[in-house]
Amino acid sequence: MTISVTSPITGSTMSQFTTPTYTLVADKGPDVNANQWIVSALGGTQTSVRTHAVSDPFTITVTRPKSPKTLPSPNAVTGKFSNVPKNTYGVLIRKGVNFAANNAPLVAVIRFTMDVPAGSDAFDSANLRALVCAAIGALSQQSQGIGDTAVNGVI
Repeated sequence: MTISVTSPITGSTMSQFTTPTYTLVADKGPDVNANQWIVSALGGTQTSVRTHAVSDPFTITVTRPKSPKTLPSPNAVTGKFSNVPKNTYGVLIRKGVNFAANNAPLVAVIRFTMDVPAGSDAFDSANLRALVCAAIGALSQQSQGIGDTAVNGVI
């Protein structure tokens, strides 16, 4: 995989944190088609934020298809493709969160998946890159709003 998250990660702007950073340590992925990192240290001001522990995880996992699909042959008569398979890539971020006093943390999860039609990687790579660029830009731009929505439920 060409994704190699580098440490430290600089967190995006959020009024509750001052220059947040996350120091990562490479970890074994949960499967052969995954890379994983744990958050081992925090930087900046992030009051009450905890680093990774087995019972209180803070991980970033990136996955790719185990068996990438290719574009099948088109229909010999029509030249059309009846069923174009998709290759699914994903990013999973897990963080232990407390929900009440005197209870062990439960895991909150963010999942990003990208379903890429087979063949588009070679035929239309520029637009796949634009998809990723726009998605990450929109998420980064809306970091504060997404955080607020997770807390107050308002969009």
